[in-house]
Amino acid sequence: MDKIFLNDLKIDTVIGVFDWERQIKQTLRFDIEIDYDIRPAATSDDIADTMDYGSIAKTVVGFVEQSDYQLIETLAEDLAALLLTEFSIPSITLSVTKPVKLYGQNYAKIVIERST
Repeated sequence: MDKIFLNDLKIDTVIGVFDWERQIKQTLRFDIEIDYDIRPAATSDDIADTMDYGSIAKTVVGFVEQSDYQLIETLAEDLAALLLTEFSIPSITLSVTKPVKLYGQNYAKIVIERST
């Protein structure tokens, strides 16, 4: 299967379990890997035959900006389900990176793989 990648989408949203996190927006980073057969588009050279990754990015941004989750795990799960359904994607790998303050400025990252 071919792959389409959307990398380093940076989106501000309310996320977290601590009171201070509920009062601010934090920037999450998303990397999306989509399984998709690109041969029809490669053959026709017609945009109508490929995945509209601009629409995918717009959907991701809209969903995340309006979200109000505590856990990035829940956000990732719901976002993957939305993308699989709305865009008829057979399989997706989604990573979400969140800034955390552990020892200095660090990041927490999760990666999920889902399919229809």
